[in-house]
Amino acid sequence: MAPKNKKNEIPSSGFSISEYPDTKEVMQQLNSLINQPIRSLRRDALENYIDNYYEKKCTKSKKMINEAKEVIPGGVQHNLAFNFPFPLVFTKASGCKLYDLDGNTYYDFLQAGGPTVLGSNPPAVLNEVIKLLKTCGPSTGLFHEFELKLAEFISSHIPTVQMFRMLGSGTEGCMASIRVARLATKKKHVLKMGGAYHGWSDMLAYGLRIPGTRHFESHGIPKYVFKKTNEFYPNDLESLDRLLFRNKFSGGTAAVMIEPLGPESGTRPLDKDFNAGVRKLCDKYGALMIFDEVVTAFRVGLSGAQGYFGVEPDLTVFGKVVAGGYPSAGGLGGKKEYMQYMAAGLQAGMKKALVGGTMAANPLSSAAGYFTLKEMERTNACEKAGAMGDRLTAGLQKMIGKYSLPFVAFNQGSICHLETVGTMLFDINFSRFWEIASKMKEIKARKEVMEEMGAAYMAEGIVTLAGSRMYTSAAYTEKDIDESLKRFERVFRNIEGVNVK
Repeated sequence: MAPKNKKNEIPSSGFSISEYPDTKEVMQQLNSLINQPIRSLRRDALENYIDNYYEKKCTKSKKMINEAKEVIPGGVQHNLAFNFPFPLVFTKASGCKLYDLDGNTYYDFLQAGGPTVLGSNPPAVLNEVIKLLKTCGPSTGLFHEFELKLAEFISSHIPTVQMFRMLGSGTEGCMASIRVARLATKKKHVLKMGGAYHGWSDMLAYGLRIPGTRHFESHGIPKYVFKKTNEFYPNDLESLDRLLFRNKFSGGTAAVMIEPLGPESGTRPLDKDFNAGVRKLCDKYGALMIFDEVVTAFRVGLSGAQGYFGVEPDLTVFGKVVAGGYPSAGGLGGKKEYMQYMAAGLQAGMKKALVGGTMAANPLSSAAGYFTLKEMERTNACEKAGAMGDRLTAGLQKMIGKYSLPFVAFNQGSICHLETVGTMLFDINFSRFWEIASKMKEIKARKEVMEEMGAAYMAEGIVTLAGSRMYTSAAYTEKDIDESLKRFERVFRNIEGVNVK
């Protein structure tokens, strides 16, 4: 619920998105970007960052990572960690700042991948977590009152979530949603939007990051696993309609799963009315509509992206913020008629979706999630974080124009995108097989440049997600954003072809 405003003030929307991006204009800019030669850092600038920052100011991190490589594959446990030129070791997170082992300070636009809308380690939540640890401890394996409080909060703010079952991660929520959909519809096929990420379970590891890639990145998974999985193209309702029609004759479609902003948290943004079009097609063919709101729920607004778009999915996958940045952040919610298949406990008498998780809905995570959401509601955190995202994006757009760069900056509230190479903006078409090898080569080259850009941002004291996505939090101030923009500008001035007067 949006907080009341004082007299004569503009009413608060409660959403982080103040103005939805013009997706056609954004896609035109992105297509222009990937059709131009790569604009990378000058080699001398990259070498300077490596020699004078990483090698001189991050010596303790380098030493620890070298030790870690002996016992941890690749030296890190997290897929979001930067590996070029080597990962850094972080020791403290507070508000909008991160601190590394060598004492360097950074502006945090990774925000743990999105869950910390309040900023890292907010005292209002930490104090409540400490109280719980002193009494109950982190886990019992049995019911705790905060499971109920968290479920009631989520249900009261997201109308389509009549019931909520907490799980251990967004991946588990996605897995469970497919099992529920098949039980509820008695149908077989699953359709997902190409390029979208729905965790790393076998069946959904299809069409990852780039539409049309099918099983290209699904290493270790037998191809037969995808017999009942297919992908449709973003912003292409005709593509979805064709697949739904075809599936009618081979078991039907149980579910259509999408990220409501677009693949990879809106990296390839969806038209504003696209979700409504998907809803109509799901109704037409009797498929459940599943919103993957792992990132968007409680970041776009307390009623999620579905509240913003005014579209009602049948099932909603949760992650990230439902545990307030603490572990076991995941779950599934939806209408009672579908969520009955998620009943837990030992009672018999009906078919139940096979799910589990010893640490799911533990007291620690449930309490952290509940107090985080309550504090977000009290402080209007979504809208505040979105205002900072608007300021960051506007500053980046101004800078891109100043230096005549082909880069593209846009945002959906507090989810911000800075595309300098467009690695995930290509399409793969298997009917044009002769193009695939050259496109994959181009994508690989652009990914390497993206890693170098991310390393440069890090050396300037800015932590991003893969060098192309950023999350703002309510802990940011205008002063913080403006200082961050100065750091981005120092990187931009080192791009090949930039004429610095």
